[in-house]
Amino acid sequence: MTDLQTPLLDKIQTLEDLRQLPESQLHQLADELRNETISAVSQTGGHLGAGLGVVELTVALHYVFNTPNDRLIWDVGHQSYPHKILTGRRNRITTLRKKDGLSGFTKRSESPFDPFGAGHSSTSISAGFGMAIARDLKNMKNHVISVIGDGAMSAGMAYEALNNAGASKSDMIVILNDNDMSIAQPVGALSAYLSELITSRPYHSLRVLVKEVASRFPTEIEQAAKKAKNLAREMTGAQSLFSKLGFFHIGPIDGHDLSHLLPIFKNLRDRDIHGPVLVHVVTEKGKGHPFAGSNSEKYHAVPQFNIVTGEQKKPGGNLPSYTSVFADSLTDLAAKDKRIVAITAAMPSGTGLDKMANSFPEQVFDVGIAEQHAVTFAAGMAAEGMRPFCAIYSTFLQRGYDQVIHDVCLQNLPVRFAIDRAGLVGADGATHAGIYDLAYLCCLPNMTIMCPADEAELVHMTNTAAFFDDGPIALRYPRGSGTGVAIPEQAKRLAIGEARIINHGENLAILSIGTMLETCKEVITILAKNRGVNATLVDARFAKPLDTKMINKLCTSHSSLLIVEEGAPGGFAAQVLQYIVNSGKLETQLRLRVATLPDKIIDHAERDIQLKSAGLDVLGILKLSESLISDQKNMVTIA
Repeated sequence: MTDLQTPLLDKIQTLEDLRQLPESQLHQLADELRNETISAVSQTGGHLGAGLGVVELTVALHYVFNTPNDRLIWDVGHQSYPHKILTGRRNRITTLRKKDGLSGFTKRSESPFDPFGAGHSSTSISAGFGMAIARDLKNMKNHVISVIGDGAMSAGMAYEALNNAGASKSDMIVILNDNDMSIAQPVGALSAYLSELITSRPYHSLRVLVKEVASRFPTEIEQAAKKAKNLAREMTGAQSLFSKLGFFHIGPIDGHDLSHLLPIFKNLRDRDIHGPVLVHVVTEKGKGHPFAGSNSEKYHAVPQFNIVTGEQKKPGGNLPSYTSVFADSLTDLAAKDKRIVAITAAMPSGTGLDKMANSFPEQVFDVGIAEQHAVTFAAGMAAEGMRPFCAIYSTFLQRGYDQVIHDVCLQNLPVRFAIDRAGLVGADGATHAGIYDLAYLCCLPNMTIMCPADEAELVHMTNTAAFFDDGPIALRYPRGSGTGVAIPEQAKRLAIGEARIINHGENLAILSIGTMLETCKEVITILAKNRGVNATLVDARFAKPLDTKMINKLCTSHSSLLIVEEGAPGGFAAQVLQYIVNSGKLETQLRLRVATLPDKIIDHAERDIQLKSAGLDVLGILKLSESLISDQKNMVTIA
């Protein structure tokens, strides 16, 4: 680590300190803030590139607007670390994403400067519009500013909000942060001056506008006038989608040049222009990071790294991740069957589909941040005889839930859902926890759900899904590395709904699903060693359909049954309990316990800490097992 020199940033205890600085010092402050952000993330890991791209924008917004009275909403929150440093959280910034530390996203309970929390994209315009209408109803006068990235603009929700807000004529500011130059190239000083000009006063004709611009740019007047005319047409709505949606459109302007940002923001703060305004700024994602190079995606989210060399801290061991095992398996299948296609919603590397795309680009489709579209797009392909795999994180599949029901399940279409990041996800916290999918999928008719307990099972289940044409099927697997089992050379096709017995025992049976199997193996080993109890252990494999023959056997040949699931209440365990109750198995002396995640929000922390707090570690499951087989006073302890 290096010692940072941050003399200006050290003076900022409150935003009033920031607003007392002369504008001439804001460039230096931005440099210090950027270095502070890099230093913090090098110690904690987290989202880096997006925050570095909005440093100047963050400084300008807080300098000009009266936050938190003026509401500043960051879409997703990936880029909020510089914002947190400036808004009273600098002394805690190295606790980012750690237990009891700062969230990696904006969070209402964390600071009044976070008026709206977010971990999913494309919500900021809707939330900002809601706040603007609430302000109007309460006869208040504060500003509402929503910052949204160009990637997030690929989601339909953003356009629904733009359409609604544009028609309302309520005052709000949307800042479109174009950090990929996917919408327009920056056009330099001319565009910045034109934007400042049209926000500072009404103009009556293009002739007056061109004259003003030409006077500022005396050389190449004709070229300047032509550019001004074209830009004016764009900004007045002749060609602008945003203008046609009802927004006063400004830009594009350089999002790293404070001399461009500050006068425009001041004009908007003090403006005579009323109604919704969209300011298009162009920034560079990862700006100022000495190691980002051309691979900006690599530095979108990073583990801890050496701030001098850029070397990233690698996770322990050399075990393959579940994501890579799935990707390799699907790529092998795609080579043999051209009907197998893969769909991702702006997460090609996160889901591993970049591997398949490198080999078979015509069989991989990235639809952008549009999970609803991704699901129905997959349904359309399935309806035409293709074998689509829709690879989406568990937390993001929630956004396409209506489509899963209406477009897939009701029509019984064979869409394959590869649900990555199932279960708790550690530092990414509650917004990204994949703990609800079993609850929201188990209740759907026609749905088949597989849960691999290790990487070998994932290979078999990917293969099973590829050739399952009888309806929708899902396989859910966790984040991180596998258990270390050997990858099978030949993938099997599993019998649908068939569990497997891991250990034969008596009296106590443990029915585990997915990620909890390894923990349950440790539990039965301890029980055998310390108490002489030989427990039965079953890997359910399928959350739906249930292996009812296996459940019947467990209920009739054992006195106690413990069901273990890394999921929210209402999922697999609930399905098993309902079956047991309705089948009359409780008429025996069967004793039942369920170990699931608690019915509460689980904040960010290391995953093992999250599991321990939920009672889903070895000790927690051991205690439940003991409660079924003996007096609580004779608890087994772990040496």
